[in-house]
Amino acid sequence: MRNPFEKITIGGLLALTLMGSAAYAQAPTPAASKGSVVVASPTYTSIAMEITVNRPAAEVWKRIGKYCDVSEWLQIPAGCKITSGTDGEFGAVRTVGAEVLVGRTELSYTYAQTPKVGMPYNLYHGTLEARPVTPTTSKIVYTLFFDNSMLPDDTARTADKERRRTRFMQALENMKTLVEGGKLN
Repeated sequence: MRNPFEKITIGGLLALTLMGSAAYAQAPTPAASKGSVVVASPTYTSIAMEITVNRPAAEVWKRIGKYCDVSEWLQIPAGCKITSGTDGEFGAVRTVGAEVLVGRTELSYTYAQTPKVGMPYNLYHGTLEARPVTPTTSKIVYTLFFDNSMLPDDTARTADKERRRTRFMQALENMKTLVEGGKLN
């Protein structure tokens, strides 16, 4: 027969172990300390934009879908270079926004901006897609997703969203021009 105190001792040790594990699991992490990039109460927003083009989707993607084509249609004077990984493959990092390629299909890609030291992380992601509509037409669809909670109020959040929409709608217009054979100014 077992000693009745054995169960109590084992139970007590188990309880202390679990309490110690719980305390360890709840210990603050570096991200939760002062200067954290973590946002306590994010307010996620998205901007979906599209434009119709008079070209088949595969032709559209061939012209504007390479990862560093962004510098042409967004008109970035410094251009774009791949700083890590291989162009067009998962994990490739481009100089534009220090963005990482995190997803892709035959006619789309998704990128994410990386956290920056000392700045709240806004989880910024963008997806660019050439979507077939008919055999000779398609849509270029661009969607942005991010947290704008670090802005001071709704007025600032609305202004930021409209500024982004304006900039990326111009990029869509530029893509349309390029895909349909025109030149940018």
